[in-house]
Amino acid sequence: MGLKGTLEYISDMMSSSHKFKKKKKQLQTVELKVRMDCDGCELKVKKALSSLSGVKSVEINRKEQKVTVTGYVEANKVLKKAKSTGKKSEIWPYVPYNLVAQPYAAAAYDKKAPPGYVRRVENPTIGTISTFEDPAYVTMFSDDNPNACSIM
Repeated sequence: MGLKGTLEYISDMMSSSHKFKKKKKQLQTVELKVRMDCDGCELKVKKALSSLSGVKSVEINRKEQKVTVTGYVEANKVLKKAKSTGKKSEIWPYVPYNLVAQPYAAAAYDKKAPPGYVRRVENPTIGTISTFEDPAYVTMFSDDNPNACSIM
């Protein structure tokens, strides 16, 4: 690095200490579940979300009630804008069926989910295991004495 490069480096350091650099947003995809019944609802949601700054594309699948927004946006701002249309909105709560360990667990299975999807659950519980240790039932059958069966 020559003298010119060194001077530019020092100059950049001095000028950047006085200015605050804006953090650049990353390109991301936000998926929402938005309740839409007709073409008018679809158009209203698409128009509202397209008006956000940083939005590159808005794709709507009315059959699945799914809206996909791609751009330099934040998920909470997109959700807030979708709710401002008066439609019931939430972050897309479903994941593909094959990504879930137990898709038929009570917490994951959802009748309203689109085909091939189940509800997103962090730690699904399949059921509760209960143990019954009443001494009267435990001693009824004994491994130590096979003739001790009191039922027969």
